[in-house]
Amino acid sequence: MSAPTAQATGGLHPSGTRTTPAMVGCMLAAFLGILDTQIVATALPRIVGDLHGIDLFAWVTIAYVIASSVTTPIYGKLGDLFGRKVTFLSAMTLFMVGSALSGASGSMEALISFRVVQGMGAGGIFVSVLSIIGELFTPREGARFYGMFGMIFAGASLAGPAIGGLLTDVLSWHWVFLVNLPLGAIVFFLLTKYLHLPRQVRQSRLDYAGIVTLSGAIISFTLLTSWAGVQYAWTSARIIGLGLTAVVCLALFIVAESRAAEPIVPLRLFKDSTFTLSLLGTIVCGVVFVGSVNFLALYVQVVTGASPTTSGFVLLPMMLGLVLSSVGSSKVIRKTGKYKIFPVLSMALGIVGALLLSTMDASTPRIVSVLFMVVFGFASGLSAQVFTQAAQNTAPPQDLGAVSGVATFGRSFGTSIGISLFASIFYGRLTDEITARVPAGALRGVDHEALSSQSVLDSLAAPVRHAVEQAYAAALTPVFVTAVPILVAGLLITLCMKNLTLRSQHHGGGERKSAPATDAAPTGATPEAA
Repeated sequence: MSAPTAQATGGLHPSGTRTTPAMVGCMLAAFLGILDTQIVATALPRIVGDLHGIDLFAWVTIAYVIASSVTTPIYGKLGDLFGRKVTFLSAMTLFMVGSALSGASGSMEALISFRVVQGMGAGGIFVSVLSIIGELFTPREGARFYGMFGMIFAGASLAGPAIGGLLTDVLSWHWVFLVNLPLGAIVFFLLTKYLHLPRQVRQSRLDYAGIVTLSGAIISFTLLTSWAGVQYAWTSARIIGLGLTAVVCLALFIVAESRAAEPIVPLRLFKDSTFTLSLLGTIVCGVVFVGSVNFLALYVQVVTGASPTTSGFVLLPMMLGLVLSSVGSSKVIRKTGKYKIFPVLSMALGIVGALLLSTMDASTPRIVSVLFMVVFGFASGLSAQVFTQAAQNTAPPQDLGAVSGVATFGRSFGTSIGISLFASIFYGRLTDEITARVPAGALRGVDHEALSSQSVLDSLAAPVRHAVEQAYAAALTPVFVTAVPILVAGLLITLCMKNLTLRSQHHGGGERKSAPATDAAPTGATPEAA
């Protein structure tokens, strides 16, 4: 396959026939990255039972999140320096190796170690896909692919629990990791054969000081948000120490970036208000729209008594709302080039949705709760990838990977904060609600941490179970109430964004047109090898 021609700026003139298989590979890779977290969560109870590691339960997820968060901005810069294709394939290789090792694990300690390897690969998947879209297409043309991300997220979120349960029950939990191998091989083939990008290898030194200090800040802050208020008190020496470490590492990171010749996160990007506000908006979306999903599933299963399979169908309309709004907004953006209205509507409608969700209790009819969730899902889809588009729209070509990496990191960082914050609020309230609502002694001999299990709930007397359901509903209310001021802040952020039009051309280049294939490499660039 011959390489498409490239402009001096690094932009491509892709032909739909040539780019379609490559984009299928990119979208399948993104689907794998999202699916992995969903199917592993379903299999975790069986995993810790087989490997006898209930005390290490959370670290199977924490290790993965930390590794992916640390490497995401690094992959973005590596793509800028050494080419996006080789960076993407390297990330996929790590992800597949980590998946194979995780599937073969015989102990919790080994599994956690191999999840770090898998997470290091996963950190490069999303940033590479976003960077490739930004390089292959103008921001306006790429709008349709950003819309597909909403569909992929919804599909993986819906299919994940079912696939994870099926693989665990029919085969074994090992296959929730091993399933990545054949699908990953397809991705590898499609990218190797059909993805052709100009590789601009620049003579430079990696920003090792930036990598170390950023990693220290991310690890410290992720551990802080994971442990504070849940495993350790906010005022404990461990949490205070993590907070101080995060602040010191962040300060050293800023100093390192101001001095580095090729910084991981160029500080000059923050001079662009569109980039800065887009990053803040992305963090808000991660905190609220992604961080709260687990708690909606908890409401459906515990408060309404739905089985895991039924809960998937109950959440389906919400995810369909996300898909419809994401695809619809992407089509409008592609046609008009205007995007600001959608994140503004997303935050405003999200406030309405969060307020509606905060009113749900054990007596709320299921159809009503479904309608409330649809509003919330629709709000989420309106801003699913808009902030990334906005940031890429004003980014210099040489910083495209860094911008995509920071945007991807912002969402995962926000998600980590959201889950930790909401978990702290929920669990802090749950104990008091159970004590106040459940008759004394009614739960004697019952593990309070297992009350969300259907088998445990089914074993309770009807009045006791109803009291537990009410307690869970009451503990979930402040979760959605807390989301409201965060969304208000997001609304103010989006209102401050400039009402720019997405470019329909590359920096320094003309309008996008299809160009005939050529066997000659473009001037100043070489096609990336497989």
